[in-house]
Amino acid sequence: MNRIFSYAIAGLILLSIAFSTLFVVDQRRYAIVFALGEVKQVISEPGLHFKLPPPFQNVIFLDKRILTLDSPEADRFITAEKKNILVDAFVKYQIIDPRLFFISFGGDERRAHDRMAQTVKAALNEEITKRTVREVISGERGKVMDAIRVKVAEEAKQIGVGIVDVRLKRVDYVEQINASVYDRMKAERTRVANELRSTGSAESEKIRADADRQRTVILAEAYRDAENVRGEGDAKATQIYSQAFGQSPEFYRFYRSLEAYRASFKSRSDVMVLDPSSEFFRYFKAPGVSSAGPAKSPAPPAKK
Repeated sequence: MNRIFSYAIAGLILLSIAFSTLFVVDQRRYAIVFALGEVKQVISEPGLHFKLPPPFQNVIFLDKRILTLDSPEADRFITAEKKNILVDAFVKYQIIDPRLFFISFGGDERRAHDRMAQTVKAALNEEITKRTVREVISGERGKVMDAIRVKVAEEAKQIGVGIVDVRLKRVDYVEQINASVYDRMKAERTRVANELRSTGSAESEKIRADADRQRTVILAEAYRDAENVRGEGDAKATQIYSQAFGQSPEFYRFYRSLEAYRASFKSRSDVMVLDPSSEFFRYFKAPGVSSAGPAKSPAPPAKK
């Protein structure tokens, strides 16, 4: 019985030793086989692989995917205008030389992040100090990112890392000068608004004056044309009256008398004291014959 138990223990030991010599490499990782701190082999192909059992050889894995270095807080930098700004950036990188990366940091990604963060910060400081706030924010933002990417890539090659991209997420003033910046922006917008408002008032007055002038000219021309038409009409009417009444002067005098009667006796309250034998009542006495003698050429009617 003891012999069977001993065989079982020995079999388990041998099985554990056999399993310790096998390891699987995922397609998303590198495998580095090292012994006593010295790299023996770098495996990048996925599959089942063999090694010596510990402590003769050990294996660590490194991620071969694109990784992100993103600082939790924005860093403060000084521009060429001596203004403090906050810059929040991130870096996309990939391990391209796992052997060099392991030698540089012993496979510790935290140390690698710290090293690259310092490199990125130094490159940002060098580029931002040469530019104004406007250039960093909009004018030359692309150039800033390209220059930083080149500088960081050169440093990253020395530790086995390839830089895929560097981006500025946010560029902002520090809290202490935000109020003054907003006040200056508000004053600038107010000045522009006042200029536009005064320009609009001047233009409106100009348009109103021009409209009044055109109105006056149009009314004057219309009044002139109306008077011309009225004068022509009166002249035409006078001509027609003259021709019509010239055919019967006696009828014309009779018609004028009727007009005088209508105007004199327009209201019942009108009172006139006249001699019955006066010339005014001549057609009351003999409507068909004028007492004024032979007919005379009629005078043209007066304008009303």
